[in-house]
Amino acid sequence: MDQSFSPSSTFEPGGFASADTASHGVAIGEVREIDGGSATCRFHLAALQALKGDKDNTVASSGQVGSQIKVRVGGLWLIGNVRNLKIDPASDGAVLAAVDFLGEGEENVDGVLSGFRRGVTRYPMPGSTILTVSRSDLGAVFQADERAHIEIGTVYPTEDVRGALYIDAMLGKHFALLGSTGTGKSTSAALILHRIIQQNPEGHIVMLDPHGEYAAAFSSNGQIFNVDNLELPYWLMNFEEHCEVFITTEGSQREMDMDILAKCILQARSKSRVAQSLGKLTVDSPVPYLLSDLLQAISTGMGKLDKANDSAPYMRLKSKIEELKGDPRYSFMFNGLLVSDSMASFMSKIFRLPAEGRPISIIDLSGVPTDIVTVVVAVLSRLTFDYAIWARREAQRPILLVCEEAHRYVPSDRSTAPNAVRKVLESIAKEGRKYGVSLGLITQRPSDLAEGVLSQCGTIISMRLNNERDQNHVRNAMPEGARGFMDAIPALRNRECIVCGEGVNIPIRVRLDDLEAQLRPASDDPMFSELWKESGGEAEILDRTIHRWRGQGR
Repeated sequence: MDQSFSPSSTFEPGGFASADTASHGVAIGEVREIDGGSATCRFHLAALQALKGDKDNTVASSGQVGSQIKVRVGGLWLIGNVRNLKIDPASDGAVLAAVDFLGEGEENVDGVLSGFRRGVTRYPMPGSTILTVSRSDLGAVFQADERAHIEIGTVYPTEDVRGALYIDAMLGKHFALLGSTGTGKSTSAALILHRIIQQNPEGHIVMLDPHGEYAAAFSSNGQIFNVDNLELPYWLMNFEEHCEVFITTEGSQREMDMDILAKCILQARSKSRVAQSLGKLTVDSPVPYLLSDLLQAISTGMGKLDKANDSAPYMRLKSKIEELKGDPRYSFMFNGLLVSDSMASFMSKIFRLPAEGRPISIIDLSGVPTDIVTVVVAVLSRLTFDYAIWARREAQRPILLVCEEAHRYVPSDRSTAPNAVRKVLESIAKEGRKYGVSLGLITQRPSDLAEGVLSQCGTIISMRLNNERDQNHVRNAMPEGARGFMDAIPALRNRECIVCGEGVNIPIRVRLDDLEAQLRPASDDPMFSELWKESGGEAEILDRTIHRWRGQGR
């Protein structure tokens, strides 16, 4: 191999030649084979090694997996991403690389890439020279256009080129944030939401927080709701949600219980003043009713029976309702004070209508009893969707629903899924964008999400995933041009992510910005080595904890 190569020379097929276009970049190889949106290229080790000492990290990283290269095609520069590398068995000192094409752009008067656009209109011929990209080239590739966007970090391998997410494209077609435990997923979610809120102080965001992590992050610009102040009226449930709460039987017994419950709920709702002003009333109508009226309807139905053994369904329903009514853990929902027509005020505070400088509602579900938490999620999600449907003739107020631990509510195994919450979240994923409802899914187990839900997310933000099944699941949901980026998922550092889809011009690998301590969620792992050195006050800790435990209070 010719050892006279230097970084200032340009590779010509058949050998190295003096550079007459050195400003275009450094030659590192040639195209060998073209296949649709990708190519097989041959890199020269001498050329790559000569770049290692370059002060520009962008140039020094050229030829590595995840880095970018460029090829001239007529008057255009074609930009590609290196997917993998392997030794060329047919040649000494050469490497074969699979390259995915990202897009193309023109060259401006300064010799720098400009006007970059996604997609490829012309392909290079085998033998075309492969050049390194400069920091200026990457700036042109990743520079955000005039559309509304947020900046979330720096693009790999640069130190100053900013990675941007387009707000309308990301929210208009849903997004998913994925990552194993400990990769910085919660902090990344908080970063994205904070940046969106900064630009949209009159927005409308509802976040379902199962662990109570995000209250600390949004105490200054959000409204925090938990079992102490949520006050979710039970009568907002539709019939299916009533069944999940009140009916515990299966099979034919469940069918019988559902028939009885439907008739009794309709009777109870019909006694409301609100119902009397309506022309039509159904069992799903969100009309206030008294639990005492529901119990009375059940007792009346039971009293009409001729045989005592037929009263079992009525007794089951009555016992369950009385149990929920008397249990203080459920008072945030089944409370005698929640019988007034508070639907407008409840939706106003949850959906931030108006936002009043706090455009995000954090629904802390950590204090909700586990047997009813899925129903609470179902009610809040359905209210979001139903509001958007019935408000179509009004001035639009789009709503973003962010669902943390999404695999809990739309799991892949249909036999174990609570019907109500699964149905509504799948409906939002499939149809929400038509009505102005955006869905943000956050999960550490994408392979456990229901089939098809992840594929409905137009933008995927993936942090490190340690499980191979999760990696394959995400890879299959990615567009073809992003497959090379996905191969880097197991090697991502904390607070690094791959972003692809509608929210970005082209797939990018981003090192996320640091978030101020007061804006971070309370999701840090305990430092055992430090905390186990502390002692004192254990008796008081136990007393306070047991008091809260017994009282089921916070």
